[in-house]
Amino acid sequence: MRKFLLATAAILIATTASAADPAEPVKKVMDITVKNWSGEADDWKYIFDEDLLTTQFSKGFVAQYREASKKPASDVESGDKGDPFGYDVVTNSQDGCPLQDVTITPAPPKDGVTDVTVKFKLWACMDEAEMKATVDQVNFDVIEEDGRPVINDIHRVGDEGRDSLLQEMTNIIKGE
Repeated sequence: MRKFLLATAAILIATTASAADPAEPVKKVMDITVKNWSGEADDWKYIFDEDLLTTQFSKGFVAQYREASKKPASDVESGDKGDPFGYDVVTNSQDGCPLQDVTITPAPPKDGVTDVTVKFKLWACMDEAEMKATVDQVNFDVIEEDGRPVINDIHRVGDEGRDSLLQEMTNIIKGE
């Protein structure tokens, strides 16, 4: 009986230990984004650098990104991979202040997808009170792939609703 209890406890501990936090890839992306916008970053770290792209994003996202990169938003040297966006896809901006009041909140998984909501203030350094108080929201679809959580899509939430970075990449690939 003792061996049975020990074996059961070991399985439960192993299962709990291996259960990955679905917010982990979002936290990594947001850590980089916060540092990029801090004004203290020596170098802007692109969230789609190869090491991050292949470890924090789903295979489907990676394939779509690589295809969209063939149509960069600005000129690149011949043979170089380009940025298909030309702006920060998390903040949905080219300008802003150091991010403040960043929160990361995962919802319970639904149909294999965990919706991770991130809220932050992008314009906190501005003088205008209304702009300063604005809270931006971005949602990440996180799925499990090869036993680990990865980002499968990014949605910016604004006045016109919720967009999809995957759809934006599809439009870039189509030349739209």
